[in-house]
Amino acid sequence: MRLDPARLPALLSRGELPPIWLISGDEPLQLLECADAVREAARGQGYQERAVLTVEPGFDWGSLPAEGQVRSLFASRRLIELRLGERKPGREGAAVLKAWAEAPPADNLLLITCGRLDRKALSSAWCRAIDRAGALVQVWPVPPQRLPGWIGRRATALGLKLDAAACALIAERVEGNLLAARQELELLALLLDGGEADVEAVRRCVGDSARFDVFELVDAALSGDAARVARVHAGLRAEGLEPVILAWALNRELRALCRIAAGLGGGRPQAELFRENGIWSSRQQLVGAALRRHDPPMLRHMLRAAGELERQVKGAAPGDPWEHALAIAMALAGRPLRAVA
Repeated sequence: MRLDPARLPALLSRGELPPIWLISGDEPLQLLECADAVREAARGQGYQERAVLTVEPGFDWGSLPAEGQVRSLFASRRLIELRLGERKPGREGAAVLKAWAEAPPADNLLLITCGRLDRKALSSAWCRAIDRAGALVQVWPVPPQRLPGWIGRRATALGLKLDAAACALIAERVEGNLLAARQELELLALLLDGGEADVEAVRRCVGDSARFDVFELVDAALSGDAARVARVHAGLRAEGLEPVILAWALNRELRALCRIAAGLGGGRPQAELFRENGIWSSRQQLVGAALRRHDPPMLRHMLRAAGELERQVKGAAPGDPWEHALAIAMALAGRPLRAVA
């Protein structure tokens, strides 16, 4: 069945979980969230074990049916993810996918994610077989005229009530980038702690100068420039930046780094992970440098420290959030993570 992303939550809430899913599109946030929704529903129905196959040059298509025959000692049902990225399955892959859709192996759920499929691909035998046996979800960029409404609904889900002008301002700022819109809304939710916000409140909270200064600090840390980290940190403190913005920026960056490091450890391509986490070409060199500098345990250690920073700015933990933020940023730049009283 063809399924619009907006209908996906209702289908999953009814417990309907077809044995094969194809989620395609060129809008990263919706692609990620649709796949996450299927994963969560699968876990709720007992698919406790997960295998991930990433299609790269030389991929062995025989590995997919082989995974379908695996019997686990620890879980009776398995989720198998096949990540095509921007690649096409080719003749061999198309035959394997068609055969799977026509006779899905018992106790296996296959989740396929890929880039946008053109009309020729959608009319192919393998796509039609998946359409008949499972669910085919296509995600599309949100048109500019619908973006303010999308932002308003996301804000409501975060406990915020934005007026129409505030939604329009954010839509203009992010220029169609839904990942950026989500980040703006998460920051607003932190700063405003729920409640209502008009356009002036949004301007005060996420004004361009403060936002880009914070990112300047994060980029200095990613690049390993500890001296610049100290200078930017001192400047932000002197300007009276709210520490909650600093905590938000460091937590956001470290969460993304941890996700990317975990994906790389699982054999996923770096380019795919960058795209999923909103790391655009202008920042990929910086993020790549930080990933080479820190192993996953150290990244998780810094993320825990950033969680403590977030508690400090909310008044739930003792300590100076400015000094704690500096220690985390310095650690991200390559200095030892020092304890801060």
